Amino acid sequence: MFSGGPKDHVAVFHRSDDELARVVTDYLLGALENDGAAVVVTTRAHRAAIEDRLGRGGADLRAAGADGCYVALDAADVLSQFMINDYADPAGFWRVISPVIRKASRNGGSVRVFAEMVSLMWADGRPSPAADLEALWTELTAQYSCSLLCAYPAGLLRDAERADDLAEILAGHSDVTAILSRDEDVLSQLLSD
Repeated sequence: MFSGGPKDHVAVFHRSDDELARVVTDYLLGALENDGAAVVVTTRAHRAAIEDRLGRGGADLRAAGADGCYVALDAADVLSQFMINDYADPAGFWRVISPVIRKASRNGGSVRVFAEMVSLMWADGRPSPAADLEALWTELTAQYSCSLLCAYPAGLLRDAERADDLAEILAGHSDVTAILSRDEDVLSQLLSD
């Protein structure tokens, strides 16, 4: 579905956890099958579903983890390491995330990252700090040869009260996709405003 090329920063809107796991698995398998690396920064439930699908797709996560080609981190735990007064500390973000990406990059293959920290912040009612964090991710993909997939619940597309906040978050992405075509009209309108 997504090329996962260096410096890609893609946002996808999903309607269910199953859709999310399918899309993320397809994206990450592209790296794992081609001597690359996959990094997931997600919730425990989403990580379990993604890892189950990756295993069924042929990925040996135990071996990939031992080689440093598969890194799984808890989104809330990672957030707690660089948030100060509900905002992402840029120096803290780089201190926490950069070593993970550098280590995943060491074999020279593509690095694909799936992160849902911004989505968690949005769900907690913190859209402004979420936009700041999204900007840090954009800087990271510009600095490192990696791609980033961000996922958001499709229901956000229908939240008219926060449309400006969502447009700000989406502005830094190189591509924005709604999985189901009926959301594409809403997404097109949001991006054109």
